[in-house]
Amino acid sequence: MDNEANVPQGVARSISWEAPEHHHIEKGNDWFFALAIIVVAIVVVALLLDNVLFALLLGLAGGALGVSAAKKPNIIPYSISVRGIKIEDRQYPFPSLEAYHLDEDHFAGPQLLIKSKERFMPLLVMPIPTDHIDDIEDILKEKLEEEELTEPFLMKLLEIFGF
Repeated sequence: MDNEANVPQGVARSISWEAPEHHHIEKGNDWFFALAIIVVAIVVVALLLDNVLFALLLGLAGGALGVSAAKKPNIIPYSISVRGIKIEDRQYPFPSLEAYHLDEDHFAGPQLLIKSKERFMPLLVMPIPTDHIDDIEDILKEKLEEEELTEPFLMKLLEIFGF
């Protein structure tokens, strides 16, 4: 049976948009200076405890964190159709997905949360444009269950710190 036959007349068959891969907060010199102070302090503690390898690892991790925080997010193409969801070049057919939730009150703008059956990526989070919310919901309610989904605590914590 063709999945497209289940879509009511008047409902969009496909919606595409582009958005940054994550909400970016511009960080000033003070933020990077604070990061450097924290990393240097932790590295000194590790050296005082005679753990040179751990100190090196912490220094590298701090440097990587600084580089990652300074990087601007890439613009990612998103698409939702009657066949599934496409994020960049990766297709997620509806049978591999379980539920969805539209979070219109997120501080960074509306976002779509999709619960996946995949073990290592159980939650897909996509920023969505406000003018496509109704069209997206029309497609998804025919294919997936609506369920109250929230971002993991660690994601919210990273957003608070500007990542």
